[in-house]
Amino acid sequence: MIDCSQYRRAMLANPHDPDAELAAHRDGCGECAAYTERLLRFEGKLGRALRVHPPDAVKGGVVTALRPRRSPVVRKWLALAASVLLGVGIAGTLWLAAPHTSLAADVVAHMAGEPQAWTRTDVPVPTPELDFVLRNTHMRLRPDAGVVSYAQSCLFRGHHVPHLVVQTDMGPVTVMVLVHESVSKPTPFDEDGYRGVLLPVAGHGSIAVLAKDQSGNLHSVESLAARVRADIDWTG
Repeated sequence: MIDCSQYRRAMLANPHDPDAELAAHRDGCGECAAYTERLLRFEGKLGRALRVHPPDAVKGGVVTALRPRRSPVVRKWLALAASVLLGVGIAGTLWLAAPHTSLAADVVAHMAGEPQAWTRTDVPVPTPELDFVLRNTHMRLRPDAGVVSYAQSCLFRGHHVPHLVVQTDMGPVTVMVLVHESVSKPTPFDEDGYRGVLLPVAGHGSIAVLAKDQSGNLHSVESLAARVRADIDWTG
């Protein structure tokens, strides 16, 4: 299953990509369907702009075509240069206008694909399974970190990352280890029914810690995130 960021990168590369998995994601995600519609409208504007011809001259109330004063070779290169500049300008506008999702939004969007992870339970994931998920992260959880009830290696922004759920006094809390993503400072977020925080980890990217919004306020989630980070030992 692809996430929103993967879908949008694919659409920027080819808005008409017929891939069935992309179509399935678009059919099930209203935001990405709207994003695709905006992208196609921009593409249409770009195509029309590149087909614009120079205006005719008006002289004495009679419309006459402007006579070229340059050689055909010069006119050809000028037209090509103008088309390239126009295309770059519109493409730049498209890039700036397209809604680039934040890291927090992508983390929250990922949660929608794994609702079973939020089960309250005291049954831990078997140690070999947890070790397998954490095998490439250069980290381990301290023994008193709490019950890890869910552990999966998930595709996120083009990389497989550990997605853990730890049982706490606030209920299930998700921890995503994002070694390929960096944030400059702790970044709290409250989006679509989840509260959480992105925490920088020097030399190891970042971690995302989040809980469902009924589990507590944002301050309590931030305090819990600090405890979770303290429960991680980095081994490399």
